[in-house]
Amino acid sequence: MARPIRILSISPEQHRELRAIVNRPSAPHRDNRRAWIILNRADGLSQTETARKVGVRPSVVVQWEQRFRKSGIEGLSDAKGRGRKPRIAPQVREKIIVGATRPPKNRTRWSVRTMAKAMDVSKATVQRLWSANAVKPHVTRTFKISNDKNFEKKFWDVIGLYLNPPDRALVLCCDEKSQCQALERAQPSLPVMRGYRRTQTHDYKRHGTVTLFAGLSYLDGKIFSQTAARHTHRQWLMFLKQLERETPEGLTLHVIADNYSTHKHAKVKSWIKWRNQRQQKAYGLDRMVMHFIPTSSSWMNLVERFFRDITQDVVRDGSFTTITQLVQAMTDYLTERNLSPKRYVWKAKGEEILAKIKRAKEALARETDNIQSI
Repeated sequence: MARPIRILSISPEQHRELRAIVNRPSAPHRDNRRAWIILNRADGLSQTETARKVGVRPSVVVQWEQRFRKSGIEGLSDAKGRGRKPRIAPQVREKIIVGATRPPKNRTRWSVRTMAKAMDVSKATVQRLWSANAVKPHVTRTFKISNDKNFEKKFWDVIGLYLNPPDRALVLCCDEKSQCQALERAQPSLPVMRGYRRTQTHDYKRHGTVTLFAGLSYLDGKIFSQTAARHTHRQWLMFLKQLERETPEGLTLHVIADNYSTHKHAKVKSWIKWRNQRQQKAYGLDRMVMHFIPTSSSWMNLVERFFRDITQDVVRDGSFTTITQLVQAMTDYLTERNLSPKRYVWKAKGEEILAKIKRAKEALARETDNIQSI
């Protein structure tokens, strides 16, 4: 006479949790197999039938059934301390991770190999620990916190134009990209081919520089541009006059610019005042209003985003035999771009930016105190 099968009873909550494990694609194979053992036993299968169905020995079924009866679903997890013991001492591990933020003597940063040599481990070990803890000593980002006394006032003045553009107005992000170099490479570049990168010689001939004045229309992404050999207040004033001519009458031009001295020259202010008086008589509003971003805050001027694009797409990797050739290349690029303008939309909230700047100032102050205490 066969021995009666001892039924394994489980609660509805346990059944749902076990089902979630077996249906989860990312669940480890061992967890999936243990869950199936318990589910099959709960369905009334014998230990032998369950072992055959799951593909394990009967002793494995007995082991995990006993663990489940004793501790429930928690009993299906491996106990702590199982598996291969770590080969690296905790003190060494901490020095590799924390020490990465403290450059060695006579160096500005650690590398994988220098840290591995100092800690007497393999470079693969250092790389693995740094990657697991998001430590990247080789990555450097530029930054500068503005010390402008009126930072917050100027900040909200500019951000307000982005988040809530005024009626009967155009928001223009303006600046000049100076020192655009016409560089002629010593030899022609080889094009990109399958399996090969584009090449470029390291040496070149200089054929002079040119300044690109640009105004980005925030609402539609159109670029107003002008090139000049210099970038004094005269060229800046010529560019403002061009903006005034090429934009519709009866609108106020809100010009966002940095604190470069030419932007605040007396002659520039005088012309803007004269032009505003004329429009006040005709339409009852100003023609041009200047909005200056805080010092050391060029990231607030969206035209800088366009300057990055034209640098990458035209200037940096090009080869030009004359200034005229460089100007023509930039003109062609702008003409094509204005056929289908691309907007740069400001999405960040002002409060979040100010909170981030506050945290950066606090971190900078702590670092300054640490340096002074050494």
